[in-house]
Amino acid sequence: MNKIMLSLCLAGAIALPGLAQARPVTLTTQLKSYGGNGAYLAIYLTNSTGQYQKTLWVSGKKTKHYKNLRDWARGSGLKPAEVDGVSGASVGSGRALKVTVDIADALIDAGYEIRVDSAVEDGRDNPADVRTPLTTLGAGKPATGRGYVQSFIYDM
Repeated sequence: MNKIMLSLCLAGAIALPGLAQARPVTLTTQLKSYGGNGAYLAIYLTNSTGQYQKTLWVSGKKTKHYKNLRDWARGSGLKPAEVDGVSGASVGSGRALKVTVDIADALIDAGYEIRVDSAVEDGRDNPADVRTPLTTLGAGKPATGRGYVQSFIYDM
């Protein structure tokens, strides 16, 4: 019995790192040219039923404007832990935001979706400005935005 338990423990220890592996994914969000202030963006993951799962990046330093990123704000609950270490400055008209994040391999090709909410101070809010499946085949292919985002690409 002890040998069986030892074998199971060793097998689990060997398999577990493979399940927890993550890969760097570069997210590039190109904004349209528009009049106004810099855009606030929330880039996040949802599961196959559209439920919020994880914040990947938030741009914009004034946290009072985060509530305008409505779908992300509702899903994340605007908890400070959701933006710790994954936030930066807002993005100006016609400019691009390029960040690299780690995404668990188990989430790729598993029904997850990357979404981008956008908002501009004194401008329109665009929940789910971009929605694109997180798949290996989708990597490198631009998704078109419905609001301030011209295009969004992720590369693995």
